[in-house]
Amino acid sequence: MDLHSTIKSQGNVVTQIIHFMNGEKRTFENIITTSVKQGQFTKLETTDGRLIMINDKNVLCIEIFGNE
Repeated sequence: MDLHSTIKSQGNVVTQIIHFMNGEKRTFENIITTSVKQGQFTKLETTDGRLIMINDKNVLCIEIFGNE
């Protein structure tokens, strides 16, 4: 089911900087926006075939930048 995530408005492939509760932040590049599946663990696929799973309860903020 397509949840019509607003991340798609940034383009087909994006970079995300995820800020975690402990002050750590991670940058993930080349995320395919149509692959994002939200839930307790949000799943993201990258153009090089990686699957990233993020536990949403540990996230404070997500920055999204279009790559196109």
